[in-house]
Amino acid sequence: MTIMLPASAIILAGGQSRRMGRPKAALMFGNCTILERLIAELSGFDDILIIAAPAQSEPFPIEHLLRTAASSVRLLRDSTAYQGPAVALAQGLAAAANDVVFACSCDLPLLRAEVVLALYGMLNGYEAVIPYIGGKPQPLCAVYRRSVAAVIETQLASGERRLTQIAAKLNAYCPAELQLRPIDRELLSFVNINTLEDYSRALAIKQSLECTN
Repeated sequence: MTIMLPASAIILAGGQSRRMGRPKAALMFGNCTILERLIAELSGFDDILIIAAPAQSEPFPIEHLLRTAASSVRLLRDSTAYQGPAVALAQGLAAAANDVVFACSCDLPLLRAEVVLALYGMLNGYEAVIPYIGGKPQPLCAVYRRSVAAVIETQLASGERRLTQIAAKLNAYCPAELQLRPIDRELLSFVNINTLEDYSRALAIKQSLECTN
């Protein structure tokens, strides 16, 4: 991303990765880890927050992945481990330096800056831009206003922890696949990896793209 945006970006990297069996953020994707690749792809944001698990619960020292990161990258830790993405997102939004925030999980190794820029440009007067891919909302590859943190906190206090349900209560613009395919034809930005099979498939896609370029 070469255009500098007066906006923040949040990368959620504090999950357990139970199905993967190893931390997704630290998986190699080419010559860097997935987390490092995401940071590079989001380098146009002037404020990048990494939300990680408490140090004592973390299976690897995430600071090692950030040792060469720009000064715009900040590390925040969950107060309690593994409380779910809604809790982490609310924390990140509250700590963001800008009113507009792009948020993603750390399991989107093929995320493209062009898609992020497109989502950012769709916000207008909405509280959020949440794409629908395969008929399902993608709240962890979405743009939010920082004020949404209060909405999430209210829902969490009521006992609702499902991010998709919380996001459904927002005044959100929800672009469909047809709007995004001209930017990302195969919608690779939304390919997430939850298992080793998913990881292998994403690596194969990466290699195929490199061969055709």
